[in-house]
Amino acid sequence: MTAALGHDTEPAETSRTAGRAAPGRRWLPLGSALVAVVVILVAADTSWWDLARYAAYATLAVALPGTLVYRSLRRTPHTFVEDVAMGLAVGLALEIAGWAAFSVAGLQGWLWLWPLAVIGPFATVPALRRHWFVRDYQSTPVGWSWVVAGTVVFFTWYLSAVFLERNPILPTSENTRQYLDLAYLLSVAGEAKHTFPPEYPHVADEPLYYHWFAQTHMAVTSLIAHIDLPVVAMRLAIPALCALAIVLTAVVGWRISGRPYVGAGAAVLFFVIGEVNFTHPVTAPFGTQATFVVWHGMSMIYSWVLVIALIAALAEIVGRTAASRVPPLGTPGAFTLAGLLLLTSAGAKASTLPVVLAALGFTAVILGVARRAVPWRVVAALGLAAVTQLLATAVLFHFQTYGVRLKPLTDVSKYWNSVTDAPGWPRPLVVLVVFLAFYLNMQLRTAGILALVWLRRGRLDPVQVLLLGGALGGPLLYLVFDQARGGQQYFTRVGFAFGVILSAWGYAMVLDRAHPTARTKVALAAGAAVFAGALILVQLGVASPAPPSTEPYGPLLPLLAWSLAFTLLGLVIVAMWPLVTRVWPGLLGRGGVIALTGVLVFGAPGLIMDMYKSIQAPNGGPYFTIVLPRSRVEAARWVRDHSRPDDIVATNMHCLQWSLSRCDPASMWLAAYAERSVLVEGWDFSPRMQLPGPERPFWDPERLRLNDEAFTDPDANKLRDLRQRYRVRYLVADRSVGPVSPVLESLADLRFENARVAVYELR
Repeated sequence: MTAALGHDTEPAETSRTAGRAAPGRRWLPLGSALVAVVVILVAADTSWWDLARYAAYATLAVALPGTLVYRSLRRTPHTFVEDVAMGLAVGLALEIAGWAAFSVAGLQGWLWLWPLAVIGPFATVPALRRHWFVRDYQSTPVGWSWVVAGTVVFFTWYLSAVFLERNPILPTSENTRQYLDLAYLLSVAGEAKHTFPPEYPHVADEPLYYHWFAQTHMAVTSLIAHIDLPVVAMRLAIPALCALAIVLTAVVGWRISGRPYVGAGAAVLFFVIGEVNFTHPVTAPFGTQATFVVWHGMSMIYSWVLVIALIAALAEIVGRTAASRVPPLGTPGAFTLAGLLLLTSAGAKASTLPVVLAALGFTAVILGVARRAVPWRVVAALGLAAVTQLLATAVLFHFQTYGVRLKPLTDVSKYWNSVTDAPGWPRPLVVLVVFLAFYLNMQLRTAGILALVWLRRGRLDPVQVLLLGGALGGPLLYLVFDQARGGQQYFTRVGFAFGVILSAWGYAMVLDRAHPTARTKVALAAGAAVFAGALILVQLGVASPAPPSTEPYGPLLPLLAWSLAFTLLGLVIVAMWPLVTRVWPGLLGRGGVIALTGVLVFGAPGLIMDMYKSIQAPNGGPYFTIVLPRSRVEAARWVRDHSRPDDIVATNMHCLQWSLSRCDPASMWLAAYAERSVLVEGWDFSPRMQLPGPERPFWDPERLRLNDEAFTDPDANKLRDLRQRYRVRYLVADRSVGPVSPVLESLADLRFENARVAVYELR
């Protein structure tokens, strides 16, 4: 952290010429990171051929068209890495448009041509040709590059421990386990390969009112690069999007602050520093681990990429910082870029635009009051975001809320409701302690914001107001709304993208005031590493923390206790500081930066502990998993290889089989690995079911009865009805669910069979 954030106020000419004496040295961080990432992926059974095809796809079909468009939108070149990183984000947005255009025309097989719609004009129109070759780039500082490369390698290593090594690409045995949501998201991607717009794949012809752009990205990758969809989902897309988000955070932080190491530090805060938690194994009292959400659903990391790039465009619109020497994007280009990214963000994650609206609304109010005039550019951006949100709500989500409702303080009130009736516990004090725990657990990495506001005496630049609005808006929306499956936590995650940049900016200001020498920075970095190691030892139990409490507020106690202990230690150091500085005069004037370093590093054990917990867990990882037998996936993939995209499949399995007392209708393996719609598989994730309550009956009992009787009590009329009325071609019978009538084999043709599953084709 401290190595990333240095005194970076050198003139632009210095950074422009940095590294020219040794051009090969500037590419060493990129080369080292690429080698490390490839080694990690190959060690996780990713084939070299798939890696090569994915790299070619990302370069030619995403980066190239996106970079050309970004260059045409921004006014003056800044750095090559910015053009490519922002270009990749733009390319992801263009990819959705290209997929939609070809899918509407029924030309998914020709989807590989969509980049030509962008490349062609840039190759033939004289005014656009200049964007192919750009000169006058600023050089990126070598230290910045190493910090960003190191962050990419660290986070890929983290993904390997918690995801890649825990989950094989395809099940390897009958006891393979997998996180439940992975099959669902794979099924949506399979649906997007041949249906526009995608439908709910587990109940044929059921609309899908959901954010599905991330799964569409996987589908397009599979279609164009000819990579098996499970390989894209389980090995390639998530590490690539995480790496892109890290680089984008560093690029955008540099652009909007004018200081390269603010961007690098923001990337460290975002992807190295985790939540603060002193339980072992790690618990998540206010939602899942933030880094867990990047792989269990992928929509979060996909939307982070878009929202980070969107912050760059919005920062240009609301007003640049006066000290920035980074060349401007230009107003027309910024609005065009913002519109494109807003539209794509709307379908990437439903929680994104509400936080963006909160950030823009906060900025409009603060600037309007401060200037006593309407900030029309901010209002225009706010209007653009509001219209996009309305379109998404109406078109993509069809006014479905997936159980989101206005119910303030749902996730925090449970902690004080259990203790406020006890004598001697004043309710306001308990409420205050719970909110303190929320800040410590979820927001401590943004503590640099407090330093920035203090040093600026509250007089923030417009772009800093925007970042503050997003950093506050995310947690505020989390506290105001509730969702049956805990989805309100994602508002907080979106706010991280704003908060880490502003926090790193504040840290850089504190560090500047300490006038650090190179030796000071090395000492700070070494001290931060030692402190992080000590914190890890505490969480592992070397310091013998108290056993976890069985009370509802139990998860908060270790966090509060150890935070109090380290606070008291800090107060002792403060009291002794005059003596300390007398012994080490070099510490004079540097107490503030040392203290802030300790605060920001306090969450450093988060990802390490998550890795440790995952390594100790069996196949599938430590989170909620279900059995995914190899035999089922073999049958599903046989269906995929021997059917047409518009064929419907029926199955006798609907419920997860851990409860005999009730049906949990969340079976999803068939649609996921067959890449076909199922007449009725599991219906638990459908929009109709996103309401609280234990009972989840299927809404069309006649369809379900006909489906199930095709396996248990078949006759020619029932099978004809399935074939003609519902377009069912294959019946996939899982014998482990229940007996299958022997009559079925005389009415349909047995096409595939293994120890568990049989596949019949209707005549």
